[in-house]
Amino acid sequence: MRTRTITWDDPMIGARAARGMTGLEYLRAIQRGDLPRPPIAWSLDFTLESVEEGRVVFGMTPGEHHYNPIGVVHGGVAATLLDSAMGSAVHATLPAGVGYATVELKVNLLRAVTLDTGPVRAEGTVLHAGRRTALTEGRLTDAAGRLLAHATSTCLIVRADGAG
Repeated sequence: MRTRTITWDDPMIGARAARGMTGLEYLRAIQRGDLPRPPIAWSLDFTLESVEEGRVVFGMTPGEHHYNPIGVVHGGVAATLLDSAMGSAVHATLPAGVGYATVELKVNLLRAVTLDTGPVRAEGTVLHAGRRTALTEGRLTDAAGRLLAHATSTCLIVRADGAG
């Protein structure tokens, strides 16, 4: 039997701070450690490696706690990592007070991910950002640059004033 203990910070600390920051400022504050990582990053063990406007990279080293019943990393882990990278890439383009929500996600899993895969990187890039929606692309790769999964998503831009 194996065990794993997870601790995390109050997620509302970051959520409250985000309201007064641009998306880029907010993500960079998380990357620097000025704001806490969200709980999902702790539970899946991924880190924010790179942030720029319209592009974000998360890294993760697969562990047994990511495995599904057939002995490989669950596809949902790859999907979550890609969704996080793509959504954050959108967030990195937004002004203060504007948020986003994923409304559509498509993932193609191309190679099995296991402990032997080693560290993986999920890169999210904004392909098009409009006033109401953004289209993104995500790539999950191993250390050799081999494509493990590819994804696209559509994000809804959420403005506090309700204007579209």
